[in-house]
Amino acid sequence: MMLVIGYFDYVLPYQISMTIFYVMPILIAAWFTDKKSSDLLAITSVLVSWWTDELTSPPGQLGWIHTYRMGVRLFFFLFISAGGSSLRKQRDMIRAQIELLERSQQLEREIIRISEREQQRIGQDLHDGLCQYLAAVSCAATSLKNDLQKHALQPESDSAAEIAELLKQGVNQTRDLSRGLFPVQNDEEGLESALNELAASSTHLLNIQCTFRPVERVSIYDNAAATHLYRITQEALNNATRHGHATKVDITLTEKEGLVTLRISDNGHGLPAKNGNNGGSGSKRHGMGLKIMDYRARLIGGNLEIMNNPGSGVVVVCAYQQRQK
Repeated sequence: MMLVIGYFDYVLPYQISMTIFYVMPILIAAWFTDKKSSDLLAITSVLVSWWTDELTSPPGQLGWIHTYRMGVRLFFFLFISAGGSSLRKQRDMIRAQIELLERSQQLEREIIRISEREQQRIGQDLHDGLCQYLAAVSCAATSLKNDLQKHALQPESDSAAEIAELLKQGVNQTRDLSRGLFPVQNDEEGLESALNELAASSTHLLNIQCTFRPVERVSIYDNAAATHLYRITQEALNNATRHGHATKVDITLTEKEGLVTLRISDNGHGLPAKNGNNGGSGSKRHGMGLKIMDYRARLIGGNLEIMNNPGSGVVVVCAYQQRQK
């Protein structure tokens, strides 16, 4: 390119300057190679320009003014070379930072997937292993109680009945723990079923009015995304009861043209004002919970909005555009 520009500089009249065109190969060299190559090309461009002027200028036109012009041109070309190299370095740094961020996000997603998969495995083992074992022992204790009653051994029968009841409670607690570790089943309606169970258990355990109202049938094809939406609901419910002291929580799930919208609203105290944050451990935990919810939403490519209700309480809305199956 420099030689082509030098050729046109040679064939065109002396009064037409080609200085600006010499900048193009210098910038290209600075952008795609390194500073040494672009500096070398800048010096070569000045030499080519000098040579064409020597060949095309009228006799007596060249002198110290021409030498001064070539010096200024060399300084200008070297400045362009330095600027282009600086831009290239900034581009490389930004590209490296983006790649590092992408690798970091990929690693974080992989850690989350491994964690969820391990929780699912433990939950499945609890359900299929320990839960079944306790259920069998509970049946044996019930059978023992019946045998003792037949032989009129009432004290021993009462003890066996108490053991059977404790084992039954252990089975229920193990099942609840298994559901907590593996809440969303691997099917399209798994999220609806999990949210329905979450609302029912929260109503019973937390002594609040928690309802789940699916407006229509919502199918989630990605189980990992469904699990993240469930965890977001869990955290929003925890914030509403622990920090907002809510007594009523409504959970809705809708879908329109592949856009899944999860909405959790409560009647609690609402979000604290920024200037009213006392920096205590409770507020830090509350803020960490919001960050975790936002992080989970971003992991699945969703958008999370948390705002105060016009009346009272907080509204959490997570919108997730799922890919078609």
